[in-house]
Amino acid sequence: MARMKFLCDAERCIECNGCVTACKSANEVPWGVNRRRVVTLNDGVPGERSVSVACMHCSDAPCMAVCPVDCFYRTSEGVVLHDKDLCIGCGYCFYACPFGAPQYPQAGAFGMRGKMDKCTFCAGGPEADGSEKEFSKYGSNRLAEGKLPACAEMCSTKALLGGDGDVIADIYRERVLNRGKGSDVWGWGTAYGKPEKQAAPSAGGKS
Repeated sequence: MARMKFLCDAERCIECNGCVTACKSANEVPWGVNRRRVVTLNDGVPGERSVSVACMHCSDAPCMAVCPVDCFYRTSEGVVLHDKDLCIGCGYCFYACPFGAPQYPQAGAFGMRGKMDKCTFCAGGPEADGSEKEFSKYGSNRLAEGKLPACAEMCSTKALLGGDGDVIADIYRERVLNRGKGSDVWGWGTAYGKPEKQAAPSAGGKS
């Protein structure tokens, strides 16, 4: 059985936020909730990198370990999902997750948290596949239709990969073997230019 995983190739991500928009559109994500976001490091300087981040559907998910009501479960394909009917909005999963995947809509006055929401790998929830109830709570169930998550399909540079972990690992390995390093990496030499070589200092100094 396939183990579904995400991988973002930081050498290809151009910070277009197409994955974020695709996720919000496909799943009708509530206002103020970002199931996926793009994080940029060293913004505006050579060496800048952007990474698309969401729930990584961990094999040993810390959110599952700390949930006091056991609302999390893992599908046969390795996707970590949760049951909103069981969630009490305690926030433990938010503090446990190293990726900041669990999100909480402001459902009441004084910042009261509502039911937790997160990336579902476009796999829906515990309700019947394709039902209106499933869509209203968890968004689209593209996996049941034989499709990849909307974010991965929308990525214009194919930086964001989603699907069988073994297949993704093979794709990424092939990319790494076929591209250069430093300024020769795909796109960076064009965007920033190659580093200028400093002239060696002359042997004799000025008199």
